[in-house]
Amino acid sequence: MSDILSRRKLIKTGIAAAAGASSLGLATLLADRNGLIPPDHSGIYGVGETLTYAAQRLLTARHSLAREYNRSDISKIAPVKGEPPENETYQRLAAGGFADWRLKIDGLVARPSLFSLAELQRCPSENHVFHQACEEGWSFIAEWTGVRLSYILNLVGVLPRARYVVFFGFDTNFDAVDKRSIRGKWNSIDMVDAWHPQTLLAYGMNGQELPMPHGAPVRLRLPRQLGGKSTKYLSLITVTDTVQDIGKGFGAGGTERGFSWYAGI
Repeated sequence: MSDILSRRKLIKTGIAAAAGASSLGLATLLADRNGLIPPDHSGIYGVGETLTYAAQRLLTARHSLAREYNRSDISKIAPVKGEPPENETYQRLAAGGFADWRLKIDGLVARPSLFSLAELQRCPSENHVFHQACEEGWSFIAEWTGVRLSYILNLVGVLPRARYVVFFGFDTNFDAVDKRSIRGKWNSIDMVDAWHPQTLLAYGMNGQELPMPHGAPVRLRLPRQLGGKSTKYLSLITVTDTVQDIGKGFGAGGTERGFSWYAGI
């Protein structure tokens, strides 16, 4: 309770008051002191992105839950944006039923690991009926089956200084050593969402294997943010303390194209 009150007090006496007085510099300073500066904090919209992210994190409990639905609410149509990756590696793995697919997890972890689809499916599984919200209209309700991201992060042993978890799909091109020239649909989340109990590595949808157009063999499902944050066709997860050395340093490929890094709903 005291933690909640302290957050509210900070908002009332800090960020909100500063913004009301048009003192955006002070509001940003307060956000910085609480470690709430998003990767896209620079540029013309940077202050707004910072205030949105900081206010959301301070006003919302770390484990507040997204709404869950009944199976009777599942959408009859689940629209898809984009086609599965056309690169040779992904097509070869798909042709083999993803038996040879491996999800690599590296970075700030004690035990860098490779997980097969079968190994993920042997982990404790969960089923959740979530609404995938999309600002471009690709919205629907579906049941997702998978393993909590937090469970996998515990297996690999996340190091204390970790701040972000970065997701790369097979439709992402980058140099394994230097990721500054990255191209494609990569994304990242903070550790609050990484440890959240509803954040899944999903390998099933509506009681079936995850369809290829929806991200097979495994995708991220992040119900507390817009659908674009739920990276599909996962091949690599990197735990890091900064995203400044990936792409343009904004934390996501979509952010480099004008979308907000933090897409909380």
